[in-house]
Amino acid sequence: MTSLSLSSILPFGRTNAGLSGRRAGLRPAWLTSWFQVGPLAVILLVLFALPTLLFLAVSFFDYDRVGIYPAFLLDNYRDLLTTPATWRVYVSSLKFAVIVWAITLFLGFNIAYFLIFHVRNSVIRMVLFLLCAIPFWTSGIIRTIAWIPFLGRNGAFNTMLLKLGLTSHPLDFLLFSDFAVVITYVHLFTLLMVGPIANSLSKIDRALIEAAHDAGATRWQTMSQVVIPLAKTGITLGSMLVFTQVMGDYFVVRQMSGGQSASIVSMLSTQIQAMEYPPASANAMVLVVFVAIIVGIMMKIVDVRKELVK
Repeated sequence: MTSLSLSSILPFGRTNAGLSGRRAGLRPAWLTSWFQVGPLAVILLVLFALPTLLFLAVSFFDYDRVGIYPAFLLDNYRDLLTTPATWRVYVSSLKFAVIVWAITLFLGFNIAYFLIFHVRNSVIRMVLFLLCAIPFWTSGIIRTIAWIPFLGRNGAFNTMLLKLGLTSHPLDFLLFSDFAVVITYVHLFTLLMVGPIANSLSKIDRALIEAAHDAGATRWQTMSQVVIPLAKTGITLGSMLVFTQVMGDYFVVRQMSGGQSASIVSMLSTQIQAMEYPPASANAMVLVVFVAIIVGIMMKIVDVRKELVK
């Protein structure tokens, strides 16, 4: 009696499993993909696409001291793009972005190369990575303000130079200048370059480098013809992170330049404080398009999606 019951149950279980497998097989592959990407798509739609469309609509509105009025005017864009001050601010922001990008790329590549190729012990490498990440455990605002007492006229750096006899008077260009802005940006964003480049370098087969050395290539030839081309994905990703962060920042410029320099976002903030919402929206849209063009050029040079699939 017991064996009869088991024999009747087991085939039934196998039949159900077979039906489940066939049902799973009948489910379209695109439906599974949409279920996976759906939550992220909703987040991007709600938090990015809809606000951007709102800014785009408001950028064409009319306004005065009382309020804003729905309309379709190009005056906000015309006033923005024909004002010399706007071009000076964009050039200033682009200058900071290029300088910071070049410095962080040099530092980030060398740090990542040292960690990947010269630190053999994985535990020590992890500890060094954590040391690089320690500054990110504190607020960027705190890390920015911390440079003020260090670079000030009576700060730690000037005091050290005076005691060592390297200068007879405090250096005034260290704080509230473009130099202070660049130093702070490099401190804040170098790790954004280290991470992606280190990830790309870790995927390089060491046999390729050994083969280049065996073929008689110099260290520079190996670096320029083997290592750098294979690390271009990490370089591009790090460059995009650093560039977008610099272009979208205003606190560092305002705090470290002492009001002597301006950024696009600081100009945008001033317009918002003055309740000039349509011009601010137009400025935001121009900034989005400008940054998108730069990122698009980087993506055109290196197809990051194709490289990541490999």
